[in-house]
Amino acid sequence: MKKVLEYSRVRRAHCPPPQAFRPIQRIGGHTGWYFANWLWRTRGFMDRCIGGVGFRRDQRGPEQLQPGDVVDFWRVEAFEQDHLLRLVAEAKMPGRGWLQFEVEGEGSGSLVRLLALFEPDGMLGYAYWYALFPVHWLMFRGILRALVREMGTCGEAGAAAVASASELEGDSAVAS
Repeated sequence: MKKVLEYSRVRRAHCPPPQAFRPIQRIGGHTGWYFANWLWRTRGFMDRCIGGVGFRRDQRGPEQLQPGDVVDFWRVEAFEQDHLLRLVAEAKMPGRGWLQFEVEGEGSGSLVRLLALFEPDGMLGYAYWYALFPVHWLMFRGILRALVREMGTCGEAGAAAVASASELEGDSAVAS
């Protein structure tokens, strides 16, 4: 069995799971990635240059995700309304990659988790993961912060959710 490398980050949002999940299910496509969209487009351009799928725009309605849908250079692998979105990368890379968003209810709010998984192909895959780790750390941290900020603007929680959204204890990066 291959080793899977993972990076996980969790933030608390002061809104219920259905509200917290709305910005997640709109991610990519015309909405963008909520943080550093130019880096996502650059990655797509680089992928296209080496024969990959590049940065495709999605053709789905933002509220209608289902497994098999295309979101830029990702494909929806799993979707559970108000709870889970798992994307599998279709971009060229030395391994297989997934990006997963999870929302769990916690009291009157939600815990929002971003999980990046990578199954490296050989030493080149490990070099890819560790060389890009600082960039991915910045990107995933920024996306999660921006998502929680967006969640606070989706309903009654408003600015109070943004002001009181909190990050839980640090990052988690492990090989399993």
